[in-house]
Amino acid sequence: MTMEAVLPSDEGVRTEQPAALRPLIEGRFIEQRFVVEGECDGWRLDRFLQKKIRRLSRNRIQRVIRGDCEVNGRKAKPAMLVFAGQEVRFRRPALAEPEVPRGIRVLYEDEHLYALDKPAGLPIHPTARYHHSTLTAVLRERFPGQQLHVAHRLDRETSGLLLVARSAAAAAALKGAFARRRVEKRYLAIVHGVVESPQLLLDHPIGPAQGRVRVRMAVRDDGLPARTEVRTLRRLSAYTLVECRPLTGRQHQIRVHLAAIGHPVVGDKLYPDEEIFIAWANGGDEAIAGRLPLARHALHAAGLRFPHPASGEMMELDCPLPPDLVDFLACAT
Repeated sequence: MTMEAVLPSDEGVRTEQPAALRPLIEGRFIEQRFVVEGECDGWRLDRFLQKKIRRLSRNRIQRVIRGDCEVNGRKAKPAMLVFAGQEVRFRRPALAEPEVPRGIRVLYEDEHLYALDKPAGLPIHPTARYHHSTLTAVLRERFPGQQLHVAHRLDRETSGLLLVARSAAAAAALKGAFARRRVEKRYLAIVHGVVESPQLLLDHPIGPAQGRVRVRMAVRDDGLPARTEVRTLRRLSAYTLVECRPLTGRQHQIRVHLAAIGHPVVGDKLYPDEEIFIAWANGGDEAIAGRLPLARHALHAAGLRFPHPASGEMMELDCPLPPDLVDFLACAT
């Protein structure tokens, strides 16, 4: 069955997440609990928590521990040692979260999966900035009691097609298909400049950029193999609409490759200039007002071809460009 309606606000979903990504929000506080694994036996507490919550710096972890943190019910200190089987619990104030779009279209559904149109600006899993305002939280609200599993990832600012499995078996099948590269992905991107070639194969290895932003990647001779097919769809005076098909699955692959050939994605805060991202992270949208032509990066997951998790039959689904990118192209013509 195919649907084109925004899900009503009184529907909801329960999703499976790793323990490190299941904070309990009680009033104005976030509580998290971890059990020390055998491999971490005898570690310092701050080192253990930094392993469990990689997004937080060691200094921030130590501040959390000095606040409200216990090990087996005993007040904790950063340098104390933890041992296998102990429970570490901490609470920290929940920061005010940015507003996010919460409307999700269901493009396709059957008893095994949902295919969703994720709006730009909605993160999938909790991060240091977002806890309640995530896709997993929206799914819990709108599909109460269902055991849903997000089968793959899209960056927060990337819009488009996202598969959600409706059972553990379907999740294993879909995630296995992605891991074995049996899924063909198609993206649309608006890039700076006029791309002259009708078709390109970008074959450039990718690795950590080693800059100030830890998640930033770069083309590097010693990086992992990465290949992206690019096809020019529409040339404008200062921009180009391209179709991208990643043949490998490296972090930020399309954005890194396009920036490396001098055609970065419009609105990208991280590529090619990480200083814009740093200013945004520290000061929000107001800090970078007027520096980018679009409020989010113009990358859209437009299509997937994948084996159905139950039948194995190949399915092909499409997701049209959202209004903000359609309007940008119309104004840029």
